Amino acid sequence: MNKKRLFTKSMVALAVTVASQQAMAAGFQLNAQSATGLGRAFAGDAVIADNASVMARNAAAMSLFDKPALSLGINAIDTDIQVKNIKYTNPLSGNLNSSQDDQSIGDISLVPNIYYIHPLNEKWTVGAGLYSNFGTKTEFGDDFAGNEYGGLTDVKSVNLALSTSYRINQQWSVGGGLDVIYGTGKLQRSNKSIEGALDFISGGKAPKGQLLDVDADGIALGWNVGTVFELNENNRFGLSYRYSPELEAEGDMFFKTDGGNISDEKLKMPLPDMAEFSGYHRLNQQFAVHYSVQWIGWSAFDKLETTGGRELNSYNWKDGWHYALGGTYYMNNDWTLRAGYMYDTSAQDEKTSISVPDSDRQWFSGGFTYHLDSKSNIDFGVTYLVGKDVEVVENSTGLSQVSATTRANAWLYGVQYSRSF
Repeated sequence: MNKKRLFTKSMVALAVTVASQQAMAAGFQLNAQSATGLGRAFAGDAVIADNASVMARNAAAMSLFDKPALSLGINAIDTDIQVKNIKYTNPLSGNLNSSQDDQSIGDISLVPNIYYIHPLNEKWTVGAGLYSNFGTKTEFGDDFAGNEYGGLTDVKSVNLALSTSYRINQQWSVGGGLDVIYGTGKLQRSNKSIEGALDFISGGKAPKGQLLDVDADGIALGWNVGTVFELNENNRFGLSYRYSPELEAEGDMFFKTDGGNISDEKLKMPLPDMAEFSGYHRLNQQFAVHYSVQWIGWSAFDKLETTGGRELNSYNWKDGWHYALGGTYYMNNDWTLRAGYMYDTSAQDEKTSISVPDSDRQWFSGGFTYHLDSKSNIDFGVTYLVGKDVEVVENSTGLSQVSATTRANAWLYGVQYSRSF
């Protein structure tokens, strides 16, 4: 009985550690709120305000609009995630430091967005937006021997933003709003040899199915505040802060142990707060430079637990930073060109993983705007995201171990239509 309890406890720890780490790694954050921002690596996005999507980064920037504005678009994220040099050890299956085939676990995700800004008078402006700040998907092949570390990870969120801004005077504006966040997550982990061992230890009484099978969702409320300072018509600065709530997800949650169904509890998932400072400087009629520094509070993940007080895992993450620099070239009345570079730091520190690899990343971005007429335009943006090789070692309290080299690159594409009224 003691061996059985020890074994099942170890398996729960293994499954939850693998699943929860991947669901909330730095790769879980999306920078995909607009095609315009994508084309400049989001440099200056909290203050440029060249279309309604600026409300996703700083509500105060809505005061820069004197007419109603609409933006709608979609971004595609094509991830190239490679897991190489894999060594897997599992005494239960007879695998003793066996080599495994390389795994390509990336996927294509589509991230739509829509924004509307409406000035009420010279002082007040309101806006609404629908977009995403978080999302990721990776999936290992069914024949991968170490799928207690791989499997399926599919996490998405949708953010409904309701915001307002107030112009204090010609230089200062403030703004804020409410964020209604809907999040969903699907996590699956399996290992035939461990499932067989559980059946043997339990005398065939262990529930059938995967080691871990979670399909849950939840809604939470957050908020954001911001300010804009206009030095003059060609130079301005923006500062914003976004509070992200602790989301409680409920649904079907199953761990392959005696009584492994914990669907009667909710999974508490804290999301990181974010702060951003941006600047925009139009040097002459044709060229402007802009920049941003963003902080992401990933250290909020000290632990993952359920509403029943079940602590599933502890963490040792660090806060992340984005540093972005870009330029805009106003070619003529029809065309605007832009480019940007971002350095994006990893949130993972001592804990790393094969499922959603994380590392410091570089963004190389470019894009353009084509003005259809004086009130409408089409934007296109593209980014090549380059990660680093990371050496990963994961183990499950002596039951199995996997080591590998991971690398995550990606192409991001965006298209957007904007119109003023």
